[in-house]
Amino acid sequence: MDEQPHHLTRNLTQSFAADYERCRERVHELADGLTDDQFWTKPFPFGNSCGHLVLHLTGNLSYYIGARVASTGYIRTRDVEFTETRRPPKADVLRAFDAAVDMVVATIGAQRPEDWTADYSGVGEPEARTRFDIFLKCAMHFYHHVGQLIYLREELLRQR
Repeated sequence: MDEQPHHLTRNLTQSFAADYERCRERVHELADGLTDDQFWTKPFPFGNSCGHLVLHLTGNLSYYIGARVASTGYIRTRDVEFTETRRPPKADVLRAFDAAVDMVVATIGAQRPEDWTADYSGVGEPEARTRFDIFLKCAMHFYHHVGQLIYLREELLRQR
């Protein structure tokens, strides 16, 4: 049996899982030290709050990987990710976020060599044609929003 696909799968699995875990840790670091009120405050007249970005990351991962790869049955309400007015406690939002990241890491670990090239489709992601594509795109999306969270947190603490 050819070991190359298994070696590649092991490397993909470890690298992707580590990236998602690194982003999760960074989101928690950035949320720490913010009050619930700060977590939901938009420091600029444009853009989002940290809370809304974490809701968005949760929805993104839950749909693109949860519903479309892991078959979780998740139904996304993307608009609410940016317009939520109830302002749930930061701890609750982070718990749901952690559950989404846990699901992604478990789904990554469940991929067999042939799964990485399996066909993929999801609303709003026409460029993602394989599972590898969507895991990569979601990781890049995750990093992008971590960068935004860094900027928002710095501004919130500056305004304190």
